[in-house]
Order: sequence, then structure tokens, then C-alpha cells
Amino acid sequence: MTSTPKGFRLHIGVFGRRNAGKSTLVNRATGQAVSIVSDTPGTTTDPVEKAMEFPPLGPVVWIDTAGLDDEGTLGQQRAGRARDIALRVDVAVVVFVDDWGEDEARLVDDFLGRGVPVIAVRNKMDASPSGPGTCPWPEVPESVVRVDMSAATGQGFNEFRQAVIRAAPADFVESPVIVRDLVPEGGTVVLVVPIDKEAPRGRLILPQVQTIRDFLDGFCRALVCRETDVGAALDSLKSAPALVVTDSQAFHEVARAVPESIPLTGFSILFARTKGDLATFARGAAAIDRLWDRDRVLVAESCTHHREDDDIGRVKLPALLRKKTGRRLEFDFVSGHDFPENLRDYALVLHCGACMTSRRAVLSRLAACGAAGVPVVNYGMAIAACLGLLDRALGPFPGAARAYHETSGTSE
Repeated sequence: MTSTPKGFRLHIGVFGRRNAGKSTLVNRATGQAVSIVSDTPGTTTDPVEKAMEFPPLGPVVWIDTAGLDDEGTLGQQRAGRARDIALRVDVAVVVFVDDWGEDEARLVDDFLGRGVPVIAVRNKMDASPSGPGTCPWPEVPESVVRVDMSAATGQGFNEFRQAVIRAAPADFVESPVIVRDLVPEGGTVVLVVPIDKEAPRGRLILPQVQTIRDFLDGFCRALVCRETDVGAALDSLKSAPALVVTDSQAFHEVARAVPESIPLTGFSILFARTKGDLATFARGAAAIDRLWDRDRVLVAESCTHHREDDDIGRVKLPALLRKKTGRRLEFDFVSGHDFPENLRDYALVLHCGACMTSRRAVLSRLAACGAAGVPVVNYGMAIAACLGLLDRALGPFPGAARAYHETSGTSE
């Protein structure tokens, strides 16, 4: 890959009132005129994103947002978009000039309540008659990092850079592990990759590429084959592989070809662990058997890919669930950053593998589902459950398997 996908970048959101200097700060951080800067309040209307390398953290995404105090009907919608962005950032930067009011305090409390590190930036210190650091700071929680700076002149920017580095969650400083912790160094893995309409012409889909790279980082060997060639691939090896990983849609065919003695799982289940919480998704899988006629199911796609006639989220999974349950289920669909506030209308949420979004965004959605009491399961785990193969697919993850059986009331 020539660039890191957004889903594996540290998302840094910049929030504050109109004319606090948010756009100037983003432009300073990126070294580019990413956002339009003006003395007119409310210049930034919609969120502006810029992906870049931010040493030593590596790949990040800066997100500039509209003012929290935007006015009028459109202004309220813009401020609402800023609050939506707040649910998917990994580090929050709250910018203010003179006043620290209820908007800022409420936003910081929300971030800290969800475990998101916060940096408070008192901006435009070049305009302060007393100079930076001389005016009393407003009362903010001790865990909030304080920085005095002028985004316009760069004064204090080095201190701000260090604050971002210190605030970055540990899992973004370390490379995210997808699968290499399941295989010993030097071990062999068979990756089963169907070539169908959803595979880009001449390329592999993103989760497959990322998994191969993860194996290489762990000094493992990967043997890649199609679902029709699994038996021959296994026969070509002198010893059994440590693991077989398959595309979820080929679970049934691959499970028949792979002996029970060889661990088997799916790309989507690996990403359920990397991008979300495997036990939560496993408990959600147990809810499939409790679906009833007219229950509504929400299908959440975190990207806006081109949809084929046999799209997995919009066609294949609804058909599988209806066949598995024998129920007349109703399905709603959302994509990209859209996610409904009223989740209590749903009996189940089906979430994609989230290869194009951050773990923080997925965890925020899981938290929202938990607060509404709605079970959530990802695509791969739902497919395995519908095919009666979930126990096999969760074999490498005994904790998630226990969560599934405790929720479903079955024995392992």
C-alpha cells in the first residue's frame, strides 16, 4: 500500500467556538492551507479532514469542525456535525481564546467520560497584552493537557506537538496487531481469498492486504489460495499450518476442506477484534436466534463502496438471516459516518468489518448499542453463526466463545 488507510490513522479532532482559531491551528499542524481562514465567524461550515504523517506518531487525520456556538438553523446543524465528529476522534483538541464556558466544559466532560484524551489550547496568545502564560487558566479537569499558543504565529506550537504525542493512545503508538499474535514466529498460515465481484480488479480487498502485511511483520509465512484450492494448498505443506484464515463468504466450503485439528477463522472476525470488541460481537451473534417476525435489523456499513447485485450487507446477509431464523425480518441500511440516534427501534445491529474506519469510531457505536440495550454483531460473525460454524471460527478466541455460549445459554 502506498498510504495508510484512514481506519488505522490517529484521528485528531479540533473543536471550539467560532473564530477561536481552529482552522488556523489545523493549517499550522498540517503545514498546508487545508481550511479557509477568515476573521468572519462561522467560516468553517462542514468538517474538513486532512490525512498526513505527524512524526513520531506516523499517520494521522486532522479534523477541523464548525463552531460549537454556530447560530441559526443551518448553524445548529453544523454544530451537530461537530458533535458527531466528537464520537470518532482519538484525541480531542478544544480551542478557546478568552472565555471557557458551558459548551467547552460539556464537551470536555463527554470526551473524558469516554476515555478520550483532551488537550485544551488557549489560542491567540500573540494578541495578549501580558504575553503567554500570564493570565489565569479556567478551571479544567487535571487530566486535560493545557497549552498556550498562537496558531497564527507558531508561538507554542512545539509544546502543542508534544502534547499531541503524549496524548496519543498506546495502541496508536504501537502497530495494530491483526493476527500475528496467534501464530509463532516462522509459522505458516493459509489465507483463503475468493476472487469475486467485490475484489477490485487486479488487487485484493483491504483487509486481506492488511492481514498479509501483519503476518510479514510477525516473520510468518503466508500461503494464499482460492477457496477451490484449499485442499491442494494444505497438501503442499510438509506440516499442518498454524492457522487458516478465510473470507467469511467462503466459510462453509473452506470448513469442509480444513481438518478440525487445524484452527480456522475469518478475516472479518480478526477485524472484529482489531477494530472493535470480539466478546461484544459474540454476544450479539447469540441474539440471532432470538429474532422474531417484524423485528427490525440495522445494517451499518462504515464505508460507501460501490454496491454489486449480490452485495454482502444489502443482499446476502439479509437473505442468510431470514433463512436461519425463518422470520420475516425488516432491514434498514446506513453507510459512512451515518448512525441513528434512536437505536431502541432495532432488535439487532449488523456492523461491517470496519476496515475503513477507526477503532474509536467502532467502540463509540458499540457503546451506543450497549446503552440502548441492542445487541450488535459484525458481518463475519453473523455469517458464521448462520452457517452453524461460529464455534469453529471462534476456536482461536476462547474468551469470545465463552461470551457467545453464556449469552445463548448453550454449552461449549
